[in-house]
Amino acid sequence: MSFAELDHLCRRLEAIGHAEAMLGVDEAVNMPEGGAENRAEAMGVLASMAHEMATAPHVAGWIARAENEELDTAQKAAVAEFRRGYINRTCLSSDFVARQVNAALRCEQLWRSLRARNDWNDFLPSFENIVALAREEAARRAEVLGLPPYDALVEQYDPGSRSAEIARVFADLKGFLKDFIPQALEAQARRRAKHPLTPFAGPFPIETQKALGLELMKAVGFDFHHGRLDISHHPFCGGVPSDVRMTTRYQTDEFLSSLMGILHETGHGLYEQNLPHDLSHWPSMKARGMAMHESQSLFQEMQLSRRREFWEFALPKARGILGLGDITIDDLLAHVHRVERGFIRVDADEATYPLHVILRFEIEQDLVTGKLAAKDVPEAWDAKMREYLGLSTAGNFRDGPMQDVHWPSGAFGYFPSYTLGAMMAAQQWAAMERAVPDAAARIAKGDFSGINAWRKENIWSKASMLSTPEIMRQATGEPLNAGYFEEHLKRRYLG
Repeated sequence: MSFAELDHLCRRLEAIGHAEAMLGVDEAVNMPEGGAENRAEAMGVLASMAHEMATAPHVAGWIARAENEELDTAQKAAVAEFRRGYINRTCLSSDFVARQVNAALRCEQLWRSLRARNDWNDFLPSFENIVALAREEAARRAEVLGLPPYDALVEQYDPGSRSAEIARVFADLKGFLKDFIPQALEAQARRRAKHPLTPFAGPFPIETQKALGLELMKAVGFDFHHGRLDISHHPFCGGVPSDVRMTTRYQTDEFLSSLMGILHETGHGLYEQNLPHDLSHWPSMKARGMAMHESQSLFQEMQLSRRREFWEFALPKARGILGLGDITIDDLLAHVHRVERGFIRVDADEATYPLHVILRFEIEQDLVTGKLAAKDVPEAWDAKMREYLGLSTAGNFRDGPMQDVHWPSGAFGYFPSYTLGAMMAAQQWAAMERAVPDAAARIAKGDFSGINAWRKENIWSKASMLSTPEIMRQATGEPLNAGYFEEHLKRRYLG
């Protein structure tokens, strides 16, 4: 059977993917700088090997014959997803893949040192190379997929999403946020006039911050038999479903940014750990794109972990581990629910965060199409920051276009997933509350079993057997509806 041949190939690709994932985690967490050159070479070779195996000419025949075999529903979904992946892989040659992986790793390694020094000029040549490779990738994919170049890149992160529809949704959201953010800031000022912001008494040693993070990760369901938490320059969730590797970064003068980063990445980790195990090598049993992935991290962080009920459960633990003294829930929520125009995307509140994403979405489209040169990104970034958030990043490259790892690593087309995921998370939360009406009471007691059971049944277990719109429709009863996100913001920040 040709399906059996595909099954065997999937197992081999999964093994190589496992090695690539772990080498990538080690490179970000543990590897000394002196290992960079050989690591980039090794990962480029592995990526090229996997690409050659997955795009060999005979694989097309296996797929075609498997499509005509007697298969069950799960097997048919696996073949369909393998065909989609095959078409996308064959857009690129193995030589190009090796060259791109190698360049991206080198650029990311350079970014880590140069961002700290605010050194855009020395970073620019490497970044220009990455942009050139992204344009080449986009052109190659566009020709095969019959899509505009930028859409061909978005397809790699969120299958089925198209920039025209994303732009329409984002334009509406920008219009909403233009009026909403000033209203939220006014409401916040009124609350603070009655209840001034109480500063936390730091410092907070990294060891105690990590202890609190581990405690809350365990409480919400993260399986430490199949995962761990480390430190990196940029928080991420990597590894493989059987060995999920999460990272955060710490500041000793406060603890919420690292803790919320941990809870965000825990959402990614829970998704990976709860995908179907038995057939994990099939492409249909892997996560359904980055918008869905971000919906799970933002469900965990924004919808769940910033609720009052969550802190009714978590604050006693924070007091005991961090020594917060007589800090009340209202004191803490004033920090957790703050709205503030800021420079850094990963530290932004959920009201201003979409504007950070929209800015990147607009700039990277122009980079990929050639409308914007890499050298002109700081100027474009500053102009949009002034327009959207009233802040200037002129000369501040570290907190401007050098702040994210995505572009140095070649991940163009990824950013829209963050805000699409936020919208999906709000809609999923509303559906979950209808199915688990006592969810709030359970959260206050530290019981997340009902919520996780709903997520496993409606999201996690679906993996990539269905499209993102179909998973959303089945889980929530309707297509993606941005109204849930807007109503969520109103309730939380204007109430």
